[in-house]
Amino acid sequence: MLKTFRIGGVHPKENKMSATAPIEVMEHPKRAVVPVSQHLGVPAKALVKKGDFVKTGQMIAKGEAFISANVHSPFTGKVFKVEETLDSTGFRRMAVIIDVEPDQWMEGIDLKTEIKRDIDLSPEEIVKKIHENGIVGMGGATFPTHVKYMVPEGKKVEYLIINGVECEPYLTSDHRLMLEKGEEMMIGIAILMKGLKVNKCIIGVENNKPDAIALLKDIALKYQGITVEPLKVQYPQGGEKQLIDAVLRRQVPAGKLPLDVGCVVNNVGTCFAVYEAVQKNKPLIERIVTVTGKPVKKPSNFLVRIGTPVDMLLSKAEADVEASGKIINGGPMMGKALVTTDVPVTKGTSGILLMEIAESNRKEEQNCIRCSKCTTVCPQGLEPHLLKVLGKRMDAEACEVERIMDCIECGSCVYTCPAQIPLLDYIRIGKAKTGAMIRNRSRK
Repeated sequence: MLKTFRIGGVHPKENKMSATAPIEVMEHPKRAVVPVSQHLGVPAKALVKKGDFVKTGQMIAKGEAFISANVHSPFTGKVFKVEETLDSTGFRRMAVIIDVEPDQWMEGIDLKTEIKRDIDLSPEEIVKKIHENGIVGMGGATFPTHVKYMVPEGKKVEYLIINGVECEPYLTSDHRLMLEKGEEMMIGIAILMKGLKVNKCIIGVENNKPDAIALLKDIALKYQGITVEPLKVQYPQGGEKQLIDAVLRRQVPAGKLPLDVGCVVNNVGTCFAVYEAVQKNKPLIERIVTVTGKPVKKPSNFLVRIGTPVDMLLSKAEADVEASGKIINGGPMMGKALVTTDVPVTKGTSGILLMEIAESNRKEEQNCIRCSKCTTVCPQGLEPHLLKVLGKRMDAEACEVERIMDCIECGSCVYTCPAQIPLLDYIRIGKAKTGAMIRNRSRK
């Protein structure tokens, strides 16, 4: 029997219409917008100014805080401006705008296609290389990867868990990466195991990707300590806590981290980025992005340089923007609607989803009928109906008592609610208020 996590979960229609579309390399734009904040944590500080000439792979913003990440130029060209521009969240944030010219790569970046297998660096050197090259979590959270590998004194890690689940409907970028870059990804895993000083790794892949499971199992035979675990299809299995429960039957307590149960979790895209950073000295300047949805004529998976306008991807995939009621950055469950498509691809852009007008319109909200479906499907064991009420009241103290900060914003409650109540909207309001209260309290 296939494993899965034990609390809650739903199974939305998968709609993996781009699963068989091979990765295509996206053309370069004439002008690129590279935000200095593409990661969880403090924005990086720009190192360049208007008129500077930058090369591909050159550091253009430095992450100086503990939780931050360096940003490198994805292109060669002259800096047009360093100013605040609109990003995918709808807010204006600082970015380096580059007029793109033909590539001139920074010295030391290995552009050869041959796979480099020997891992020559020490664990400390591996973590330093990951830090220097601006690697972040590629599953969407964009947490700076090097921070996960700076294990505090007194903590012990037993397992590295690799997330190949890709449970979001529609998205297939991780699936295509596993199929087309499986060997490099596996070397990246071996690098991370060495950096973490562990000898056990489990790669979790949902059973709707049998080709990826078979391929990775075959490759893993050459690597000691790495196993591939097929999992039952269940959303949101890509969440760290849910994945750990699925593969190890260990549950991360409320308010704790995977580290507290002896685990570190990374996405398959992060593993490939680590391979390129450590073995090729290549910074994180590009990623695979799925462009899909019913209004898209050619659902696709593109290898895209950071800073490329989303408009270009939509045009390449022959997307009918006029037939779309909503364009989402990410998947339909956890993604956020774009206010405009004139925004750049960033390190956290896993997909662009176009939804038809009929499927994107919200239905009229009805009264709660106390059916408890939202509680049943919550993977964190919370009571979304109660958190909705407290969030609407902006009662931060009560929200904290009811563990609102444990919500992973997966949307399972909204998906299953027969009354069409936008539970997560209210919960996010409550989380923002509660988070601010907790931060203010810690400053005193």
